[in-house]
This record gives sequence, structure tokens and C-alpha cells, in this order.
Amino acid sequence: MAIQLNDGNGSDEPQIMVDINTTPLIDVMLVLLIMLIITIPIQTHAVKLDLPVGPPPAALSPPPPVVAIAVEADGAVRWNGHPVPDRAALEARLAEVAAAQPELHLLPDRRAPYKHVAQILATAQQHGLKKIGIVGAEQFGE
Repeated sequence: MAIQLNDGNGSDEPQIMVDINTTPLIDVMLVLLIMLIITIPIQTHAVKLDLPVGPPPAALSPPPPVVAIAVEADGAVRWNGHPVPDRAALEARLAEVAAAQPELHLLPDRRAPYKHVAQILATAQQHGLKKIGIVGAEQFGE
């Protein structure tokens, strides 16, 4: 439907004005907004839990022991600060503590040859140790 208007300059040719009637669109949007507000559930759901009463229970198991293996620049190995004479002695000690699954902290010197560190890591893996960490790696970030 078009509205005919005179342009005021005396011509008989009418101008056509095309506008969209937005009133029905606004009505539809308001109805949709009201439906959305009504259909959203109110967040008053509660989960009922039976919480324990009293102090928390003690830890079930003690923390695992910590074994610190230091590798010095010349390749010498120390077990918790005590020198280990050779690789066979190191393997024997790792076999002894493997059942307890200790945390193995490897502390390599920055000048230590990598092959010594790699041998210790391989030996620990062969004995089934799973908690192995390299400590002191921040000294390499110079």
C-alpha cells in the first residue's frame, strides 16, 4: 500500500512513499520477550547433601619417602648426600627402594655430562620408579 503525496511544485505526478510499518514487528518482539522470560526456570534448585560432622579424618597413608640423587660436574653420584661408589651400587639402592615408590629428586650439576643423568633416569625407569623429578632446573635459565 502506498501513500500518494503532492510534491508542491504543481506537477500532477504523485510521489510514492515506501515505509515499513514496524508496529507489528515490535508487538511480535514483545510477545517473544515475554515468552522467554516466562519459560526460563527460576534458579532455586538445591542439592541436598549429607555432610560429615566432626573433624576431618587423618591421612590414610604417609607421604612417600624422598630420595635425592645429585650428579656432580665430574659425574660423581650422591645418594641423599652420601657418595655412591659406582653404577652397580646405585642400581642396588634403587632396587631396594623401588617397592616403596619414593619420590626421586634428581639434582644434576649444570656441568655434569648428560649421559650420567640419562643413565640414572633409565635405571630408575627399569626399576619401576614413577615419581621422578629434576630439581634445580632453574639454574639453567641464565
